[in-house]
Amino acid sequence: MIQFVLIWLLSAIALVITAYIVPGFAVTSFASALLAAVILGLLNAIAKPILVLLTLPLTVVTLGLFLFIINALVIWLAGAITPGFVVTGFFPALLGSIVLTLVTSLLTFLVGSVRR
Repeated sequence: MIQFVLIWLLSAIALVITAYIVPGFAVTSFASALLAAVILGLLNAIAKPILVLLTLPLTVVTLGLFLFIINALVIWLAGAITPGFVVTGFFPALLGSIVLTLVTSLLTFLVGSVRR
């Protein structure tokens, strides 16, 4: 259970850091970041596998690069349905998905090395 809460907090912190880096990507408060992390987790668990399955031929043809588009669409959708989490367009969502992945990976690595 503590692992789940830690990952949730790290995701929210990564969203806040990404909002500082990417223009057009905004989080109004940490509570909004926590809610957005939950919404993103749910969308990644439910909607993303369906999108990946539906676009599998296109993903294979582009050697997996289309997965960046799917990630951007999921983040854009999360921004549309989460109050306090704003993504102003597709390109901020695309850049935000890349930065969010890098920041989350870095935070997970740092916390993992501290916990040992």
